[in-house]
Order: sequence, then C-alpha cells, then structure tokens
Amino acid sequence: MNFKNAHELLELCSSQGMDIGQVMVQREITVLEHSQEETFQRMRRAYSIMKDAAGTARKTPQKTMGGLIGGEASRLEKRRLAGQSICGSLMARAISCAMGVLEVNASMGLIVAAPTAGSSGVLPGVLLALQEEHGLTDEDMLPPLFCAAAVGYLISRNATVAGAEGGCQAEVGAASAMAAAAAVQLMGGTPEQCLRAASTALANILGLVCDPIGGLVEAPCQSRNAMGASNALISAELALADAALDIPFDEMVDAMLAVGKSMPSELRETALGGVAACPSCRSRGVCKK
Repeated sequence: MNFKNAHELLELCSSQGMDIGQVMVQREITVLEHSQEETFQRMRRAYSIMKDAAGTARKTPQKTMGGLIGGEASRLEKRRLAGQSICGSLMARAISCAMGVLEVNASMGLIVAAPTAGSSGVLPGVLLALQEEHGLTDEDMLPPLFCAAAVGYLISRNATVAGAEGGCQAEVGAASAMAAAAAVQLMGGTPEQCLRAASTALANILGLVCDPIGGLVEAPCQSRNAMGASNALISAELALADAALDIPFDEMVDAMLAVGKSMPSELRETALGGVAACPSCRSRGVCKK
C-alpha cells in the first residue's frame, strides 16, 4: 500500500476498491506499522486540536507574539452571526476558522501543522465549515482527513511544503490542495475528482510568494490562509462538477516545485521582498495595531 505518486495512488484505489482516505489508512497500518485503532486515535486527536484552535479565536481575540494580527476571527464571526457576511455562510465559516487557527498559532497556542504552521488554518477552515453547515459528526471528518494526509504526503515527498524552499505556493498551496481533496471526498466525489481538485488548487496559487512582514508568521499569512480555504472550496466545487483543470496531479506538483526553485531568495520567507518590502511594512512597529 506504499504509493510514491498520484498515479500509483489512483491505481491502488481502483484495484482495491477504496477511496483515497482508505488507502492512506492502510498505508499507515502496513508501512508505518501502526494499528488501525492507533491510526484513527491519532487523527481524532489532530482534529480535536484543530477544532479547539479555531473555536478559541472565533470566541476570544488572542494576543499574538508580534502584534500584527489579533481579533480578526472573532470580528468575522460576529458579522456572520449578524447575517452581514457577503461571502455566504459556508465561506464565512471557512475564512473565520482559517484565520482563527493562524491567530492561535501566532499566540503560541496548540495547532496542527497541516502541513505547516504557517498554513495550519486552511484544512480546519474548510472541514469545520463543511461540518457545521451539514451537521456532520467528528467521525464523519476522519476519512477526508486521511485523504488530505495522502495529498500532503505526496507533495512533501515529490516537491516541498516549505516556504523557504518553494514560497507560499508550497505552504498555503499544499494546504489548499489537501483541503480541496478532502472536501471532495467528504461530499462523495471519486478519487480522480479529489486529485483534480487538488491539482486545480495548486494551479490557482502557483507562484505565490512567501513574504512575512517582519519575518513573523502573522501577516499576510493569516489572510492567505483565508484565501487558501476559499480556493480549496472553489476547487472542490469545480471538481465535483467535472469542471476542474484536467492536469494530472503529479504534473502539477512538478510544476510547483519548478516554480519554487525559480523564485529569488527575496520571495522565499526572508522578509526581503513582496509585501514585507513595502515601506509601511519595513518596520514591525509601523505594522502594529
């Protein structure tokens, strides 16, 4: 059950009659030698942490280390509850959850790096929003979480999820691809549709630079997590309607890696270019609220 790329993953899904999440569970059991119960318990724990992080910031503004962000998730939640969101209920939930997790991360709270701390809000943002909208249980969320894990594993194995190596397209892009695939599986899509959603999500963020203001994982990281969650939902919708990009996931991962390698160092987490180089952002003091 040890697959090295998306082509092999889809072959396993077809030959074994499994979805992506099921194949990933079997990989955990056979390759990593974890029991099935241990495998599911670890994922339950991860999802519990995601929920706690998002819920904390949606209710109470957090004091972050750099002071560049704080309180955004709760303000978004107030607009949603007041029926003022222009994004609709699902998207409003997704972006408030995504931004909330980043707020908790920046305040040194407990989060799940999925796949990194700087992109940790995307996957919980998407899955929590879908769970709340559709009245699903935590157990319902486990199979799509394993699907997301498979996509993250493939990107990590064949490219990178590090902003210092591939830019934000490698961090938020990977998280968005993971969330897009998970959303498709959750909503009954096929393995092929899951990976088309993931490929589309990567394509939509291809070339996104990593330019943290003051070198802190706060801004523009937080709003980019909201964007990543939105992109994942869009990509999932396109895939479920068979309207997504028809580019094999393996090819898109290769393209993302090539683009990352071509980026100058100023655009790869050094805070020397992009948004971080704007005159108003060169000093952390100027950016503080």
